[in-house]
Amino acid sequence: MDKRLEAFKRLLDIMDEVRARCPWDSTQTIESLRHLTIEETYELSEAILANDLNEIKKELGDLMLHLVFYAKIGSEKGAFDITDVLNGICDKMVVRHPHIFGNEKVENAEQVEQNWEKIKLEREHNRSVLGGVPNGLPSLLKAYRMQSKTAGVGFRWPDAESAWDKVEEEKKELFAELEKPDNQKQIEAEYGDLLFALAAYGIYIGVNPDDALEKTDKKFRSRFGYLEQQARNNGKSVQNLTLEEMLSYWKEAKNEFPE
Repeated sequence: MDKRLEAFKRLLDIMDEVRARCPWDSTQTIESLRHLTIEETYELSEAILANDLNEIKKELGDLMLHLVFYAKIGSEKGAFDITDVLNGICDKMVVRHPHIFGNEKVENAEQVEQNWEKIKLEREHNRSVLGGVPNGLPSLLKAYRMQSKTAGVGFRWPDAESAWDKVEEEKKELFAELEKPDNQKQIEAEYGDLLFALAAYGIYIGVNPDDALEKTDKKFRSRFGYLEQQARNNGKSVQNLTLEEMLSYWKEAKNEFPE
């Protein structure tokens, strides 16, 4: 037997056993697993950002277990089983890759994405272009995905320069609102528009804003942690440092953690 199939069958068999005999596994539901799956997805995301291939392997295993678990519960309800799940994604892959499994011709990845959106809209006549973007996504990622989707059907700036002009326009509108008194609601709206425009600009320069911000968050945490440690090394708490001392340590931290 193919080792891949053998390993997958082993996981399915283990799932059957623990579902039947384990006091914890036997009581789980689709709803009770949901938050755990979200946690596992974030753990995989962290491993990917750290480029830790060994940890990525482990986290993929954890997610694979969850997928099999959902399929097991689905089979118990008579709704679907793992075969339905796998055949469903196989069918979708074939349909969405006519340049591989059909006669469609494409020249680049952008054309592939455009074809995906076209195929989805043709097969699901009442589907919105934005229908595949979950409302529960983090806001910055949702902004990026929505604009990627609409760009795929031609609703996009002609080039990166035009997209950046929109960022500058939104920045000016925000600054104009900041000049007005008692205007917090409109300031918030313009700030949101600016973030939305920045997310769109990422499409044109090949940067996912959520990934970029996550890496900056990680860099900031490392640098500020260095600042705190240096303060402790000198017998102080960070609360007792002057701004000048903080900035001095921060400059050192930037050298310690350049990326």
